[in-house]
Amino acid sequence: MNAPEKFLAKPATGSSHFHESARAQVAGGATYIDDVAEVKGTLHAAPILSNVAHGKLRGVDASQASTMPGVRGIVLAKDIPGDPILATFVHDETVFAVDTVEHIGQVIGLVVADTVMQARRAARKVQLDIAPLSAMLDLREAVKARSFVLPPVTVRRGEPERSIAEAPHKLSGAFDVGGQEHFYLEGQVAYALPLEQDNWWIYSSTQHPAEVQHWVAHALGLDNHAVTVECRRMGGGFGGKETQAGHMAVWAALAARKFRRPVKLRMDRDDDFMVTGKRHPFAYDYEVGFDDSGRILGMKLLLAANCGFSADLSGPVVDRAVFHVDNAYFLGDVEIVSYRCKTNVQSHTAFRGFGGPQGMIVTEAILGDIARALGKDALDVRKANFYGIADRNVTHYQMPVEDNILDPLVSKLEQTSQYRARRAAIAKWNAQSPVIKRGLALTPVKFGISFTATFFNQAGALVHVYTDGSVHVNHGGTEMGQGLHTKVCQIVADELGVPFDKVRISATDTSKIPNASATAASSGTDLNGRAAQFAAREVRQRLAAYVADKQKCRPEQVIFAHGQVSGPDAAMSFEQVVDDAFHSRVQLWSDGFYKTPKIHYDKHTLTGRPFYYFSYGAACTEVAIDTLTGENRVLKVDILHDVGRSINPAIDIGQIEGGFVQGMGWLTTEQLVWNEKGHLATHAPSTYKIPATGDVPEHFKVAFWHEANPEDNVGGSKAVGEPPLMLAISVFEALRDAAAAARGDGPVRMDAPATAENVLRALRK
Repeated sequence: MNAPEKFLAKPATGSSHFHESARAQVAGGATYIDDVAEVKGTLHAAPILSNVAHGKLRGVDASQASTMPGVRGIVLAKDIPGDPILATFVHDETVFAVDTVEHIGQVIGLVVADTVMQARRAARKVQLDIAPLSAMLDLREAVKARSFVLPPVTVRRGEPERSIAEAPHKLSGAFDVGGQEHFYLEGQVAYALPLEQDNWWIYSSTQHPAEVQHWVAHALGLDNHAVTVECRRMGGGFGGKETQAGHMAVWAALAARKFRRPVKLRMDRDDDFMVTGKRHPFAYDYEVGFDDSGRILGMKLLLAANCGFSADLSGPVVDRAVFHVDNAYFLGDVEIVSYRCKTNVQSHTAFRGFGGPQGMIVTEAILGDIARALGKDALDVRKANFYGIADRNVTHYQMPVEDNILDPLVSKLEQTSQYRARRAAIAKWNAQSPVIKRGLALTPVKFGISFTATFFNQAGALVHVYTDGSVHVNHGGTEMGQGLHTKVCQIVADELGVPFDKVRISATDTSKIPNASATAASSGTDLNGRAAQFAAREVRQRLAAYVADKQKCRPEQVIFAHGQVSGPDAAMSFEQVVDDAFHSRVQLWSDGFYKTPKIHYDKHTLTGRPFYYFSYGAACTEVAIDTLTGENRVLKVDILHDVGRSINPAIDIGQIEGGFVQGMGWLTTEQLVWNEKGHLATHAPSTYKIPATGDVPEHFKVAFWHEANPEDNVGGSKAVGEPPLMLAISVFEALRDAAAAARGDGPVRMDAPATAENVLRALRK
């Protein structure tokens, strides 16, 4: 067998194929929105931003800006032909500020000019008349004032007050966790082109083209069919382009309508920081009762989320935080009260993990402090609280944990990472080192996979087989670098039995797949991969029936593999079978549709089965802190993660590594600071620090758990986009472990991110 035959014999799924755009990206040939060839006459827009956190908008003076070179005019709320309120679920956010501004950076209008820089320079010359009002800038003050974008939600099971009162040991405390800027490489951008008969083509860097279509149509006062949205790829999204890409598209379309010209709106990095929302900052208060082993007997928890000035996705984000408070642990008697607080800052939005990290971290912090209070190893306390198999196996939202691999997975990592030996070595180090202290933590992750809004768990796809045997795929998911398109091509290739390079994918386009859900909730491959598989299967079954009729056999006897179609009597190339079938008028294309089974939940009580399955993982992290300066470093990371049967191991390892490092940044260096006037002071790379290559430890090992997904998921795989981010909670817990070694006493109050200042504060409390 020669080399090409060996390659063809290898199934596409389960192999580390190159990302489908990798060669184009390396060569600079991959097209992003700003690379799309501009139509003659294209204009450029730049936002006019509020410079007051809260106030009455009394006037906009663009006289100076309008005389600047290249300026064509401005676009304000009065230029909106449709609804001046964005088509969000809550309907609480204006397209442009009308009478009131709600945060510094709120978009009041646009300046439109011949070039990008002309528009940006002119936008900064627009004079705003704003009468300041008192601004709500502190999250805990918002709780006291009951300043909410949505009503509070409480989930309760058992009698936590009695369980806490009767427990042998009790703890209470509070801490805060900051937000996080998405910092995608490609900033927010949209390009709106007016077409004939009041139709529109929108190029948008978005995770949710169908929502952009709906928002643009709503603002223009048109039916959805008048607007087509296209996205070939994004240069990163992380949740920041799930809803908020829609703003850019609406603004660009309104400018294009007013001036009857194509308009592009591309945010520069500073404006992107000031305009767009972040990961939600959270504040926590808790009471917990526990026994001598550290097992939680009762817990009362308050979660307060800083939602910014409007609801955006805050409802489902905080709901997921409530769902994930348990992480890997059974909480028998528990009350969780969640507040969705309104403040005068950017409207916070989806971010990788979608509230899950903010839910998990508080319980991990509580367990770490319980261990210190009892003088026990934190891993032993965590294990004592794990979900059980036959009992202690139902979540606080009434979903059974049916596929529990927590204990064997964590025990395996405990062994392979040499946790116990390293724990002893670190204790010895700390006893001899007065300044540099080390810490170690092994923390688990149990993350629910599915959209909590059940209706989003659906997807469609198209598969076209051409007469030369080549295959073209389109589906409703979007590519943001995570490898979704690559995995879908692998799945289709295997379903048809053709080589991977025979399958090509096209841009996500609302005129091809309507009403598609956002690419989010880690479910992109689960949903779109299965829909594409079903579409390819329809074509394969038609071809099998055609061959079976020719060879007088049953269709199930026809085998598609290695680019060949084989029946009992003969084998032909896939290309030959397709060409013959075409001439016999066999349909060579099909659509596919998939909806996630089993899921349901009551959004009012937050009970039911919101998730199809759980993804699991664990990370063991070693850190060091300088007790004189508060500086810290991550020294070693060992990860064991559950991806089911991997569709593409290289992509999955990349997602695990990238997710972990992004989570590490959230909890160590990425600090959002608003000053007393509500201005975001950390609005550029000079002041906002994401992890760099030097922050990644030399010892960084990733291994896969060996079992396939027990649920009927595509290829036996599990989602891998979001769960790895929460493995980085081990970094935060290791830092608190090091701080405890320096302090020499019990619980440690450390706010996140663990900047040098916050580490020093923790050492002194």
